[in-house]
Amino acid sequence: MTTQVSPHHVDWLNQGLRYYALNVYFRHRFGGRVQKISLDGGFTCPNVDGTVAIGGCTFCSNRAFSPSRRVRRQAIQRQIEEGISRLRRRYKNERFLAYFQPATNTYGPLEKLRDLWDAALEDPRVLGLVIGTRPDCVADEVLDLVDQFAERTYVSLELGVQTIHDASLEWMNRGHGHAASLDAMRRAAGRKFDISLHIMLGLPGETHAMMMATAEQVARWHPAGVKIHNLYAVEKTPLADEVRAGKTRLLELDEYIHLLADFLERLPPDVVIERVSGDAPPQDLIGPAWCLEKGEIIKRLNAEFERRGTHQGARYDAARYQLD
Repeated sequence: MTTQVSPHHVDWLNQGLRYYALNVYFRHRFGGRVQKISLDGGFTCPNVDGTVAIGGCTFCSNRAFSPSRRVRRQAIQRQIEEGISRLRRRYKNERFLAYFQPATNTYGPLEKLRDLWDAALEDPRVLGLVIGTRPDCVADEVLDLVDQFAERTYVSLELGVQTIHDASLEWMNRGHGHAASLDAMRRAAGRKFDISLHIMLGLPGETHAMMMATAEQVARWHPAGVKIHNLYAVEKTPLADEVRAGKTRLLELDEYIHLLADFLERLPPDVVIERVSGDAPPQDLIGPAWCLEKGEIIKRLNAEFERRGTHQGARYDAARYQLD
């Protein structure tokens, strides 16, 4: 059994592309450009408030990762108005998704979740919801509520899986193990909403084989989408201290491009690749500096695929990756 994959699949390979990028999917799914509005629902995380840990993830700075945490939080409708105003000046489009991004956006009462999501959908320019959360914060009643919204609009539930390796999850102070991801994906299977997974490459102690094992598990789950991030360090995090002390090494660009291509080759060709790298505001970023050059990363990735004569899915074997 696999998670539901969007029926709006695009034959991207025949378009001369090397991987199934999010903008390609959105153009086909919605008929044009769509931008995400980062919204702050006022949530925290269970590894911040002491429920499972304190201090949050080793790498995490919500301010650096989420635009909506760089300004004073306002009512959702006001956040949407201001977000649309900013995005329209840059992209000249009228189609948006409400992206509940910072912290854990299912970590609260069902009534709060319902009210926030309803409020976001009041604006006719908002075509759907994207909800960022953790595998240990999606109880059945939460998944049922997400399903209810998916009956009326597009919904993508983003799960921060990061890796399948418990030692890495422990290093990042995640507060849950791989078992939580297995359980969440099992219970989310076959529902009406899309599932997107966050994966991080370059975690300390992870070998190439370990990262490819994560890729193979993602292939088995067969989510609708994947966001792949390089490990990068921002100010005021434990990771920043480790990098400065020489305890943790960040990947060089060449290393990352090879890992990324290897990872994508193992994923099904109908999985949307929503992101191929992570970044942060320059004033917050410690390193690596190359992660600010998004265009160069994509250019180098495509060049690597061309050099190999391969593409996303080139090493994917559907029969091998069937779940029981």
